[in-house]
Amino acid sequence: MTIEFTYLAATLALALIQILLPAFARTREFGLSWNAGARDTTPEAHSPGVGRLERAQANLFETLPLFIGAVLIAQVADRIGALTAWGVALYFWARVAYIPLYALGVPYIRSLVWLVSLAGLALCLLALFIRV
Repeated sequence: MTIEFTYLAATLALALIQILLPAFARTREFGLSWNAGARDTTPEAHSPGVGRLERAQANLFETLPLFIGAVLIAQVADRIGALTAWGVALYFWARVAYIPLYALGVPYIRSLVWLVSLAGLALCLLALFIRV
């Protein structure tokens, strides 16, 4: 398996973790009976951490389809190389770092880390158009 596919698989595992983190946080705040119920109404979270985890998840899901597409196209079109290898690594590790930074409410550094993930995505997209 290529490094690009390895990082893609790891990013999908990270996405699953980011689905579970806010779910566990909400269950901890509202209780197991709320989670087991129909959840017709979801109370407003009292902990800012719940909302932050949800927003971090939504943030990942905004760029994840682009990342998946770029990696798949690069692989199929035989455009993998240095740009994609750096791109997938930057994207993945920045997304990993982003979670605790967002959950803890760290400003500025969180935004810089997000920009690093975006740069990784841009490298993957760039590889589709130029060969290095």
